[in-house]
Amino acid sequence: MMKQTTHESLPFDEGGLIKERLPDFVRAHSDWMLAVAYRIVQDKAHAEDIVQTAFVKVFAKLDTFEGRSALKTWMHRIVVNEALMVLRKIKRLNEQPIDDLLPVFDGAGCRVEFDTSDVSTPETLLSSRQLDDRVRRAIMSLPEKYRIVLCLRDIEGLSTAETSAALGLSEANVKVRLHRARAGLKKLLESFISEQKQ
Repeated sequence: MMKQTTHESLPFDEGGLIKERLPDFVRAHSDWMLAVAYRIVQDKAHAEDIVQTAFVKVFAKLDTFEGRSALKTWMHRIVVNEALMVLRKIKRLNEQPIDDLLPVFDGAGCRVEFDTSDVSTPETLLSSRQLDDRVRRAIMSLPEKYRIVLCLRDIEGLSTAETSAALGLSEANVKVRLHRARAGLKKLLESFISEQKQ
């Protein structure tokens, strides 16, 4: 049985769904749901379909919402699960390996790093719209299985356990993929950061 929450305007009451409240409810949640879906599937049309399907499921299962978490948290889980199901259906056959994006080690086994001593402060770089665009493109260019883990953990803020459950992976596998995704992202951004210090 569902518990009423006082902090959210729900589109129903004890009598059931109230059609007049639906447009406001959809407007209040559709933008963030679309953003979550798009970050996972990288396709606007698929993301829009995912949000539509998620709303259908939300409305169909509102009576099963127990209120143990915020409504938005429950809806977020539905969107992520829908996006992952769609992603499995459209799985790319030409997924690229991440090997070229992993760190390089010298003959002594030490990681080869580029010099960052003259780079602007992180605050300056983060405020740059150019960097923001570059980071988004770099994330989108990561191989899918690494990009999804990075998005769920670092952008959506899911825990390792939640990411593991959502993807059907072991927690150790999630940690390995996240580490490789971060390393790949760093390597993709090295040339940009090097340009910034010149």
